[in-house]
Amino acid sequence: MNEARRLRLGLAVLMTVLAIIVWSQAPRTQAGVAESFATLSDAKSTYDAKCAKCHGKDGRGKTMRGKLTHARDLTIGQWQNDVTDERLFNSISNGRGKMPGFKKQLSEADIDALVSYVRGLKR
Repeated sequence: MNEARRLRLGLAVLMTVLAIIVWSQAPRTQAGVAESFATLSDAKSTYDAKCAKCHGKDGRGKTMRGKLTHARDLTIGQWQNDVTDERLFNSISNGRGKMPGFKKQLSEADIDALVSYVRGLKR
């Protein structure tokens, strides 16, 4: 009987601790989700403003300007698998080939968000 009582007490304490942890993390999680949506929305806006002229809204590089500059198709799975986030970040920051660099126009956070956005274009 004593052992059953200890077990119930232990379970009650464990449930209380778990509830406190979940409760304390909930506001951060909700804010993080809202922040993620905002970042994704901002990254899409930045992509549309800075990148879509050449790479196209869909990332395939089929725009007139993209054809003239030989813009990379950002949707190709093999290329996405081969290229690192660091290389994408550096290409966006410093430019690559005919592509201009954007480090003077965009913050590091904006460039990180663009890297994530480009990753989402993979077919």
